[in-house]
Parts: sequence; structure tokens; C-alpha cells
Amino acid sequence: MISFVSGPVAAVAPDHAVVEVGGVGMAVQCTPGTLATLRVGEPARLATSLVVREDSLTLYGFADDDERQVFQLLQTASGVGPRLAQAMLAVHAPDALRLAVATGDEKALTAVPGIGKKGAQKLLLELKDRLGAPVGAVTPPQRGRPTAVAPPGWSEQLHDALVGLGYQPREAERAVEAVRPQAEATLAEGGQPAVPGLLRAALQSLNRTR
Repeated sequence: MISFVSGPVAAVAPDHAVVEVGGVGMAVQCTPGTLATLRVGEPARLATSLVVREDSLTLYGFADDDERQVFQLLQTASGVGPRLAQAMLAVHAPDALRLAVATGDEKALTAVPGIGKKGAQKLLLELKDRLGAPVGAVTPPQRGRPTAVAPPGWSEQLHDALVGLGYQPREAERAVEAVRPQAEATLAEGGQPAVPGLLRAALQSLNRTR
């Protein structure tokens, strides 16, 4: 098992990064939030989980060991593969997922692309005794008071991911505005904008304007 990779970042793409390890470029699938913290040419250390299939070996990367552990625990639920588990972590931090499961928050789970109401109900039942209690400072919202911790919105995640890819903040802002109609259309239909898809569209808009 490959527990982590450490080395200079050779490349950052919309859904993965390449980390040079001993002269070998390791492609690591990451969430937009993790990719936003990486800079080409700078050192990085990512906790990893290797997913083995008959026709592929895929390495998933995480900001820390806790995120990797939650990624692996999520896959113990029926119907949850590595891609859906990663999508859940792209929308919610580990403790936010623990809190959602502990409080039976269906809405938090249906905010993840690919999870409907019935799927959320099933996941809440299966994961109830697996994820454990939040380990950080996340607390349930109190009546009459806004929650102190909330996952970043799609526009913030997208902006951070673009800056992480080397674009200037103004370029990132322009690209966010270019895909805003697409994101707002998804919200109007009751869905949650998928940041990886928006990132690809944003990159295409930037390429057209250059």
C-alpha cells in the first residue's frame, strides 16, 4: 500500500496532480480543495489510498490522514465507490460529514452530486456507526444562530482551484463569472454545482480568451 507521496509538484490538472517521487511522476486524483493548495514546483505531501481494479490502479490523494480514513470508511457503505467518496469530500470536510451522519442531515448529503434523497437516507443508516463523532471544532447549528462552520461555496472552491493552477486572481474571477450561469441553472433545478465539471468549463473559457 502507498500511504503517502512526497516531492515537488510537477503538474496540476482539473482533477489530479502529478508529484515527482524519486524521478517518477505519480498521478494522484484529488478534490478541487486539495488541488487548490498545490503549486507547481513546490514540495507537497499527500496522504494516499490506492484503489485496485482489474483494469486500473488509481491513486487518490488527500490533505491529511483523517481525510483518507474517511474516504476509505465511506466506501464501506453499499453503492459508494471511490469516485462518489471523493465527491463527498469535495463538498464536505471530514468533520462536516461526521456531523451530517450523526445528526441525520439528509440535506447535507443530497448536496453531493450523485446522491438523491433515498440514497442519502440509506447512507445515513449505513454510516451511522462507522464514521464516529467529529474530532474538530464543528458543532451543530443552534436555533437563532448561524452555524460557525460551513463548506465553501462552489464559486470559492472554483476560484481557489484556478489560482492553484497558476492563474491570476482576476483571471480566476473572470472564469468564475463565465460559468456562473451554468452553476445557477443547476441550483435552480435543486441540484448542487459540481466543481470538477465547472473547473473544466472555466479552463475552456480561459483558453478561448487567450
